[in-house]
Amino acid sequence: MGPLTPGEILETISNSSVGKAGGRAGKLFLLAILAGVYIALGAQGSNIAACNFFADPATYGLGRLIAACVFPIGLTMVVLCGAELFTGNCLMLTGVLDKKIRISGLLRNWVIVYIGNLVGSVLIVMIMYYSGLFENGADMLGAVTVKIAATKTGLSFGKAFLLGIACNWLVCLAVWMATGAPSVPGKIMAIFLCIGLFVVCGFEHSVANMYFIPAGILASANETFVQLSGADISNLTWGGLAGNLIPVTLGNIVGGSVMVGAAYWLALKKL
Repeated sequence: MGPLTPGEILETISNSSVGKAGGRAGKLFLLAILAGVYIALGAQGSNIAACNFFADPATYGLGRLIAACVFPIGLTMVVLCGAELFTGNCLMLTGVLDKKIRISGLLRNWVIVYIGNLVGSVLIVMIMYYSGLFENGADMLGAVTVKIAATKTGLSFGKAFLLGIACNWLVCLAVWMATGAPSVPGKIMAIFLCIGLFVVCGFEHSVANMYFIPAGILASANETFVQLSGADISNLTWGGLAGNLIPVTLGNIVGGSVMVGAAYWLALKKL
């Protein structure tokens, strides 16, 4: 088989929304926890790989590139192992536009999956923190964990929203391209290209932030980490987590549902 055409990709994604909208709540929730775990592991791995480069402004860009080579493993596991990721499920809007599912089914899936993603992410946060892993690299991993989280919670609503749009535009393009790829290596390549680009650019992903920010909050209890980070942690609180997730999530919805799902539905079915 060759790759699917854009029209065939759209139809495949639209059809898949039916099962997602009507899936059993327990099944969706468990698969969402797994997706949160996979994205969190990708996030943690990228931090470990790039922490020393992130710490120095002269090598920050190189750190981004290194992180971009590791972080996409998270979405690769989501797609190939089978899991429910909120950001990818923003493409379910195609099913609503095709009148295959109701908006209530879409929202039901999003709520269940979003909460499950959060649970899975926090599970990895707890494992990483209490294992003492943040002390690696002469405490530099903990310092970078704090710095990244502080930067995210310091974003204004508008900036977080726009960065969220750009992020899920690329994430949903990754899912779109992987759906069309006829082989496992093709799917992996599609994911790595798009997700790597969003990591290099520094865009905001709501599910990844469910790991990055709670990890930073816990790590900030260590004074050594805070001092090494040189970050302003005044906004690094649970309220700061909500202040980031709300605009980023809204941006992710726009980026995935509108810029990819609705755009291709209009282009391929209406115009």
